[in-house]
Amino acid sequence: MMAPAELKALLEDLYAQYNVPAFIADDPIGIPHRYQQKEDIEIAAFLTATLAWGQRPVILRNAERLLGLMGGEPYRFVREHAPADLAPMATFVHRTFNGTDAQVLIGGLQRLYRDHGGLEGAVASGVAPNDLDVRGGIVNLRRLLLDESTPQRTYKHVPNIERGASAKRLNMFLRWMVRRDGRGVDFGLWRSVHPRQLLCPLDLHTGRAARRLGLLTRAQDDLRAVLELTEALRRLDPEDPIRFDIALFALGASGQLEG
Repeated sequence: MMAPAELKALLEDLYAQYNVPAFIADDPIGIPHRYQQKEDIEIAAFLTATLAWGQRPVILRNAERLLGLMGGEPYRFVREHAPADLAPMATFVHRTFNGTDAQVLIGGLQRLYRDHGGLEGAVASGVAPNDLDVRGGIVNLRRLLLDESTPQRTYKHVPNIERGASAKRLNMFLRWMVRRDGRGVDFGLWRSVHPRQLLCPLDLHTGRAARRLGLLTRAQDDLRAVLELTEALRRLDPEDPIRFDIALFALGASGQLEG
């Protein structure tokens, strides 16, 4: 196992290498980078993150298609659409996410922006400044986004951390919105949540690297593992621990730690 100083130096080097605009083109975060208005960015980011599992080219293609069905103006569409405007989405499919799920989430987003201050308001109203992390915001977002009319099949696309889900895609979305380092990757649009409250997005690559480096011992990729990894990263940077997600993902995806 690496000494803490050696481990931090490795992650700092990888963070500097991969947290650059050149990273954006082939990554899902590149989709919301096509927009300028805050609300367009956060809606495009949320929908893209929701689809972010599977092969990257497929994720990018389907995120583009979904936003295209919104006329390429996600905030205007969310704000102004009538139920009939959702009909063209009926044939949308991304893995197990289908047109019904798209229609339900876009309807839920309309309620958020009409009644709850949008995506940021929904998250921020569940997080107090002295909260250790953003779990309350994730719970609140799910509660406000879905309602009694939501079909059961759609619930699985908005993870329930109260039942131990890792919420990888929501935590990735929150990283995009909250982290602010001026390096041109994460947006840092939200000031109502502090970067130190973020939780690490935990996927196959991040988990593989974290376990190899001794940052994570839990075998399952669940909420308990997310909390363990996040606490380990806080020891390296208490104010912005999740910046090392970028380094861990790159390290895990590269296969450098194999063998």
